[in-house]
Amino acid sequence: MLHSALINVMVKAARHAGRSLKRDLGEVEHLQVSLKGPANFVTMADKRAEELLYADLTKSRPGYGFIGEEGGTREGADKSHTWIVDPLDGTTNFLHGIPQFAISIGLQREGTIIAGVIYNPANDELYIAERGKGAFLNDQRLRVAGRRQLDECVIGCGLPHIGRGDLPQSRQEMTAIQEKVAGLRRFGAASLDMAFVAAGRLDGYWERNLQPWDMAAGQIMIREAGGVVSGMAGDDDCLKTGHLICGNEFVHKELVKILKPL
Repeated sequence: MLHSALINVMVKAARHAGRSLKRDLGEVEHLQVSLKGPANFVTMADKRAEELLYADLTKSRPGYGFIGEEGGTREGADKSHTWIVDPLDGTTNFLHGIPQFAISIGLQREGTIIAGVIYNPANDELYIAERGKGAFLNDQRLRVAGRRQLDECVIGCGLPHIGRGDLPQSRQEMTAIQEKVAGLRRFGAASLDMAFVAAGRLDGYWERNLQPWDMAAGQIMIREAGGVVSGMAGDDDCLKTGHLICGNEFVHKELVKILKPL
C-alpha cells in the first residue's frame, strides 16, 4: 500500500526505534533475575529510543518542533509543526517483559493533529492515520466497533497506582461503569488502548491524567476510524485537559453521561 511521504517518514522512524526496543526487551527479560532489577536499564532504553526518533524525524523534517516524554520540548524554526512523541508507552509492561507497549508519534500542525503512527515492535503491529485519509493496521482499513448497547461492550480503562492518580475517584468510576458493560480491560499502554478502539477491539476507553504524547497519535487514529474523542465534558480537548473518553458515537455519549458527573 502506498503512503504519503509524511507517513513514510514516521513509519521509518518508528521501525528504527522499534528494533532497538525489541532488542532491549530481550535484555529486560534476562535482567528480571537480577537483584538490582531492570529499572535503570529500561530508563536508558526509553531515552535511547527517543533520541533515535528525534534524530530520524528532524533529519527528514528539519525545523519541526519536538515534544518527547523524556527530553521535553525542543523548539524548532518551523513554529507551525510539532512532533509529539512517546518513545515507550507502557514502560511498566516493558519493565516486566509484557509485550504490550508502543512507540507513539503524532504530528501537530497549527494546533491540530494531522498524522499519527503507533507501533508495537513486540508483535509488529503498525497503526497509521492521516487526516482525511483513514486509519489502518498493517494496511487493513480500520473502523470503530458498531455496538450500540453498553451491556454488549468491552471498555478499556486506566487504573491509578501508588503515587499517581485519584484512587477513590477511579474506584467510583469503575463501579459506575462495571454494572453497565460486558467487560472492563486495563492493558497499560494508553496509545495502544486508543488504537484498539480504532480497530474495534475495544468499544470504548477512558482514562484520566494522561499526557499529550499518550494521546496525540491515538486521537487521530480513532477519528479517522469513525470514532469520537474528547475530554470528560464530552466536547473538550483531551490534549489540553489530560482526561480522555473515546469510542463510537453512541459509546462515547454514554460514557460521558456516566463519567462527567463523577
